[in-house]
Amino acid sequence: MIPWFKKHWQTLLVVVLAFLLLRRNNLGLSSVTRQSSEFMALPSADMALSSKLAPPSEDPNRLIITDTSLSLVVKDVARAITDIQSTATSLDGFLIDSYLSQPESAASGSISIRIPSDKLPQALSAFKDFAVKVVSESVSGVDVTDSYTDLSARLEVLTKTKTKFEQILDQATKVPDLLEVQRELTSLQAQIDNLKGQQKYYEQSAKLSKVTVYLSTDELSLPYAPTNAWRPTVIFKTAVRSLVGTARSLGSVLIWLAVYIPVIIPAILIIRFVKKRKAR
Repeated sequence: MIPWFKKHWQTLLVVVLAFLLLRRNNLGLSSVTRQSSEFMALPSADMALSSKLAPPSEDPNRLIITDTSLSLVVKDVARAITDIQSTATSLDGFLIDSYLSQPESAASGSISIRIPSDKLPQALSAFKDFAVKVVSESVSGVDVTDSYTDLSARLEVLTKTKTKFEQILDQATKVPDLLEVQRELTSLQAQIDNLKGQQKYYEQSAKLSKVTVYLSTDELSLPYAPTNAWRPTVIFKTAVRSLVGTARSLGSVLIWLAVYIPVIIPAILIIRFVKKRKAR
């Protein structure tokens, strides 16, 4: 065995280097994907954190933005997506986006919708009826009452300031003064429109709850944390997937080697030539 390794160490070295290169590329891609998903999740996390740190006001009419997620095992993913969209429409909701994937192993998909907050329990009950098994359910809420109140206060100040500038504009006679006041009024109006837009966003988000439903025919394809119970069926499926992944990795290595053969063979020949020259 040892003489065989001594004889073919160059080839083994090239194979190992090619495998490490492929592994590094895969890790880099997964890292970029993970960072991208974390970046997309930052705004909602910051909003939740700020709502927890800020002391709540005593306003009885609170604005709560709710976000609900469901993980469901279904028999037919495409049919379930269609049924969920139809149910949402019948409850005065609407579709945000949907996704469907049908690989060789198991079909999966997701759908995001907006539902009136008062009809959310009815919608969730209907969605669960489409499932063979409800894997997980999560409901989170963000209290934006204080932010909405702060916007109202700022809007009131800007409105009063705009009224004063309009009075100044009526009394101004010089062209430079008229232009300066007009610029200030334009800036104030832009700020007022911006605050009103934020208020409208809070109001609509509180009235319409967002619901994201993850669907799959395979429980392991759903985004949830499995329990620690010993499940032979799940272990078997995981082992089969691991075997398929290993076979694909080996196939990828062979493809890389085939592509690099024009470089590898001359390198090996040069190494052997140098070794023979040294031996002589």
